[in-house]
Amino acid sequence: MTKRRRSRLLIAALLCLGIATTAYAWSRLGHGLVGELAERHLDPKAKAEVVRLLAGEPDPTLGGIASWADDLRNTDPERFKQTSRWHYINAKGGGCDFDMARDCPDGNCVVGAIEKQRAILADRSQPLDARRDALKFVVHLVGDAHQPMHAGNRTDSGGNGYQISLRTPIEPEAYAKKNYVDGVMGTNLHSIWDYYILADKGLSLKDYADRLDKLPWPPYAAPAPQDLMPMPWARESCRLIDARGLYPPTHTLDSAYLDALRPLAEQRVRQAAWRLARLLNETIGEQAP
Repeated sequence: MTKRRRSRLLIAALLCLGIATTAYAWSRLGHGLVGELAERHLDPKAKAEVVRLLAGEPDPTLGGIASWADDLRNTDPERFKQTSRWHYINAKGGGCDFDMARDCPDGNCVVGAIEKQRAILADRSQPLDARRDALKFVVHLVGDAHQPMHAGNRTDSGGNGYQISLRTPIEPEAYAKKNYVDGVMGTNLHSIWDYYILADKGLSLKDYADRLDKLPWPPYAAPAPQDLMPMPWARESCRLIDARGLYPPTHTLDSAYLDALRPLAEQRVRQAAWRLARLLNETIGEQAP
């Protein structure tokens, strides 16, 4: 049996077994871009409050804490378990008209969590630690709401169950190397959107942020009231899945898919950053009540 034949059989076996990296949100790069871009557009009062709330953090910036809510799976597994449903919303009835009672019971979805954590952040009577954590959650979850695979209506856990064989020069972290054979990664569609679609550009966080920040701001024709409403963000994400053909017709992909869809991913990052900046300016900045 040739080496190439063995490689194909191994990848097929991995896909059949459903062995793939499980992703929960934009990668550290994606979330970092949302936080970094948003911080560049905070008003002076909001910037000062961010500095005060994040004092003592290893990286006291919005980009630096943007992945904290995902990092809880390692630093505080019990808390991560309690908040894991905050990262997404799924329309159980199909379509993209999410119903809070049906799809977000007790506020346990990305829409409900953003609203609750923003309220804590805005309440200056809350303990400093609670407001600090609320800021970290808001920064992270606003990014999640704009990742299309976090707001859908399918039964594959946001693309985690849609297996992909991706040819890529990007080697995975040590825990996933068993899925990387001869330049082909056994992964899933969720991971493609969380990580590979941005990482394949090969840019550092700062260089990528600088490049995106040179594009027109805000990233739409005109700001609208829904810029501060997480439910419309989730509906946007959901509708993009079919409108832009995020589910490929084949389970074997290469850089062509990444290149074709990257502009959409970058647009969602920029939209998330714009809305996060507005939300923080109106919550802890000069426009706050």
